[in-house]
Amino acid sequence: MEVLITGGAGFIGSHLAEALIAQGHSVIALDNLSTGRIENVKHLDGNSSFQLVIGSILDEFLVDKLVERCDIIYHLAAAVGVKLIVEHPLESMTTNIKGSEIVFSMAHRYRKKVLVTSSSEIYGKNTQGPLKEDDDRILGSPLKSRWSYSTSKAVDEILAYIYWKEMNLPTVIVRLFNVVGPRQTGAYGMVVPRFVEQALKNEPLTVYGSGEQSRCFLYVSDAVKGLIQLMEHPQAVGGVFNLGSQEEISIKDLARKVIEIVGSNSEIKYVPYEEAYEEGFEDMERRIPDISRVRSLIGFQPTVNLEEVIKIMVEEKRKELFEQG
Repeated sequence: MEVLITGGAGFIGSHLAEALIAQGHSVIALDNLSTGRIENVKHLDGNSSFQLVIGSILDEFLVDKLVERCDIIYHLAAAVGVKLIVEHPLESMTTNIKGSEIVFSMAHRYRKKVLVTSSSEIYGKNTQGPLKEDDDRILGSPLKSRWSYSTSKAVDEILAYIYWKEMNLPTVIVRLFNVVGPRQTGAYGMVVPRFVEQALKNEPLTVYGSGEQSRCFLYVSDAVKGLIQLMEHPQAVGGVFNLGSQEEISIKDLARKVIEIVGSNSEIKYVPYEEAYEEGFEDMERRIPDISRVRSLIGFQPTVNLEEVIKIMVEEKRKELFEQG
C-alpha cells in the first residue's frame, strides 16, 4: 500500500516509516520539521519506497493532494512535549486542532482509513490506575496552558469518533503512554533522553517537582508494532486503545537508574515546577495504563523492559556525543 504518515520525520513517525517499508509498503512522510528532523529519516534517502514531503498539515491543498495519493493515513503530526506546549500554547492548539480537522476532512473526501495518535495526557490529573479508556478526564483550569495539550488531543479524539459515527469514516484512536527510544530528543521536555545526556556528561540530573510522580515507558518498536496491528485489525475501527507499558517507576528512581546504568558521577537536582515551566504548573502524579483492551484484541504485550530501553538509549547517545567530539 501507499501509506501517508503525518509527522513522518518525527521520533515515532520515522520508526513507523521504517517498519512499514520493511513490510513492503511505500511511505510518504509529511513533516514541517518543527520537532521532526531530517536526521531521523536520512538513512531512508534513496529508498524508492520512501518520500519526505516538507510541509504542514495546516496546508489544505498539500494535504488534499497527499491524501488522494495514499491508501491509509497514520496521523502522528502534533505539537508535542510539555516544554513546547507551555512555551507556545497558541501554536500548539492550532496545529493539533485545525491540522487534525484538515486531515480528517480530506480523509473523508477520499474515503481513506485514519489512525490518529492521542496521548495519556487525555486523563489529566486522574491518579487512579491503571487507567482504562473509559475513565474520566480530570483537568485543571483552562487558563493554565499545561492543560491545552490534553484539551487539543481530546478534540482530535472527538473528531475521529464523530467522523466514524456520523460519516462512516474508518478511524482508530490510540493513546500513547510515554514512548521512548533512539532518535528521541530531550529538547522538548522528554525525560529519558534528557537524563541520559545529563548522566553521560556528568551533569546534575534535573528532576522537576518532588520526583515522586510516576510514569511507565514504552519502547518505540513495541509502540510501532501495536500501531500497525491496530491499523490492520478491522475490529479496531471506531475504538480507542491505550498503548503503553505497565512497568511503573517514579521519576526520581528513574534518575537513579540512569545514573547507575551510565556509571555516572552525576547528582540529582530537584527543580520546582514553576522554575522549570511556569507559575502554577500542575502535573500528573501517576500515569499507568490499563492495556487489557489492546491485549485482548491484538495480543499486545511490551517486549523491551525499561532497563534495556535505557541501555539502548545510553549507547546511542554515547556514540552521538563521541562523534560530536
